[in-house]
Amino acid sequence: MEEILHLINEMSPYLLLGFFLAGILHAFVPRGCYTRYLSEPSFRSVVYAALFGIPLPLCSCGVIPTAMSLRKDGASHGAVTSFLIATPQTGVDSIIATFSLMGLPFAVIRPVAALATAVFGGVLVNRFGGGGTSCQPAESEEAECGCCHEDASGRLSFFQRMGVALRYAFVEMMEDIGKWLVVGLVVAGLITVFVPDSLFAVFQGNTLASMLLVLCLSVPMYLCATGSIPIAVALMLKGLTPGAGLVLLMAGPACNMASILVIRKVMGRRTLATYLASIILGAIAFGWMVDTLQFGGVIDFTRTLRMDGGCCEETTSWLSWLSTAVLALLLVYAVVLPKLGLRKADACHCHAGDEDCGCHEGHCGCHDEHCHCHDGEEAAVMNERVYVIEGMNCNHCRSAAQAALAAVEGVREASVTLSPPEARITGDAEESRLEEAVAALGFRLRRK
Repeated sequence: MEEILHLINEMSPYLLLGFFLAGILHAFVPRGCYTRYLSEPSFRSVVYAALFGIPLPLCSCGVIPTAMSLRKDGASHGAVTSFLIATPQTGVDSIIATFSLMGLPFAVIRPVAALATAVFGGVLVNRFGGGGTSCQPAESEEAECGCCHEDASGRLSFFQRMGVALRYAFVEMMEDIGKWLVVGLVVAGLITVFVPDSLFAVFQGNTLASMLLVLCLSVPMYLCATGSIPIAVALMLKGLTPGAGLVLLMAGPACNMASILVIRKVMGRRTLATYLASIILGAIAFGWMVDTLQFGGVIDFTRTLRMDGGCCEETTSWLSWLSTAVLALLLVYAVVLPKLGLRKADACHCHAGDEDCGCHEGHCGCHDEHCHCHDGEEAAVMNERVYVIEGMNCNHCRSAAQAALAAVEGVREASVTLSPPEARITGDAEESRLEEAVAALGFRLRRK
């Protein structure tokens, strides 16, 4: 328990700062910036997609519907693949948290490796073809909810945008990755206590064997970019090489069995093969480079690792304790209270064809009297149907599903909640069309 508490104290100030910066990006950067430059199957679009994705705090489940939305808006297969590879490996929150526990060398090499791996994968897809269906804008683009193609926050004042940023950072992001962050911290503490120091001695001097072992464990397993940090630190302090630690930081967040199945279904086998090959080859290449620099005496990647033997004897500052208390309260509010039924998640209603609906990634910024957005209030209208959506894991999944349903012909209003994972549809849209819209994002819709 002492090791876990010390980890939280080390990370909490950086985590809060990272969450806040992620909220600022979400509220102040128009969504159009992420789609305008990605349509051509060119090297430039691949690089733009990677650069757009690196600071975004999206996990390997949340990145799927976001990438599919980019694809629907006309992004090339290469750009979508680049976005899929780069985004879950990093994020402004995880980069700052990496610096807090692992030091500057890892904080620099991690986004660089994500960028290079993503560009490599995107170029391969553009060169040899991605398989799957073509990336074309939706035919009924003009009928979609305003949140799908406009930045609704553009009509909000500075203080309203800050409200959007704070809610996204400290409620929605906490809902998305809070559980996995806690799991990562607990696993790190258990590794520190129970894993013997001699476990990785068998791999001493054999970097490739260490990296292959880590790949076998991390590729199918879900690890978020931030939650993987304490696990990597704990394993490295038990003898895992820095290069193999980087492999864990790259491959763990970048893919898992759920994302593998969705990419195969939505984008085709060839794109999936390129996606996995890029991540595996990129992780091994950068892992090998890190170990070469480490054992060659050029850069010491382990010198600034926290959780060293005397770490728990260091004096913890009041800022760390205050940040830990704030982080704990936010986690309880975002993760625990909804599970206990003490806080109901907000539901925002998208009206198809309503240009003034300001629904934007979970925030309702409506200013028109005809746009009826009432958090948690069930609309008493005719023809309302309730569906269960299988496969949603975060608020990005929820907002993508909501936008896709609102775009279906015949839908008057669509409201999607994450907990429970339900969709309330008003209108006379065909059920098969609703299923197709959700299936395009990798989810499954069934009547409740």
